[in-house]
Amino acid sequence: MIIDLAIQRKLLSNQREFLLDISLQSNASRIALLGPSGSGKTLTVQAIAGLLRPDAGHIRVKGITFFDAQQSVFLSAQQRQLAYLLQDYGLFPHLTVTQNIGFGLTKGYFNWCRKVSLPDVAMRWVEAFELGAILQSYPDQISGGQKQRVALARALSTSPSMLLLDEPLAALDTNLRQKMRDELAALQQQLDIPTILITHDLDDAVALADQIYQIDNGKIVSDRPSCP
Repeated sequence: MIIDLAIQRKLLSNQREFLLDISLQSNASRIALLGPSGSGKTLTVQAIAGLLRPDAGHIRVKGITFFDAQQSVFLSAQQRQLAYLLQDYGLFPHLTVTQNIGFGLTKGYFNWCRKVSLPDVAMRWVEAFELGAILQSYPDQISGGQKQRVALARALSTSPSMLLLDEPLAALDTNLRQKMRDELAALQQQLDIPTILITHDLDDAVALADQIYQIDNGKIVSDRPSCP
């Protein structure tokens, strides 16, 4: 089983109570969580990533227990070794592309030294994503598509056990969105890394997932293969 979730978490906001109650077991290597804003998609992925602690249940990824309420197991985000790609890509504006990619590889080293050499594990993705020409550029000097590739290179350079994608295409215009959708789909075919995609766009889900789970009001209401 690649992913096995059974999580509950009650949240209160502005006197509104929201109950996240997700049960999901799947051997699919590409999963999409599809639903509108506020449905519980991001909360679910935050729980998987270790950024949100459920009140009850368990989280297991590729046979490793990340969380188990009954056994008092809760691995930190660092211990889980997952890559979490945020919608805004999370690039540091004051760091170069090189520094952004290398930030998580050698603690503190890439914060201050501009002219550094990335290790082979990172250069693999620099070459794959054709980022060599912009390594000394800053995020505000590169395009939206390049920012996404930089964020992916940074995420994949840590050799994660799973890739979490939070609306990775939402901020792109129509033409670039289709191009990056195709690139992401091609990348998924090359990688031996399971992915979980958060999206409100059915086309993204169909292109980038093998199994689609529809989430509404904190619960999975349906699931189906992306290609029946």
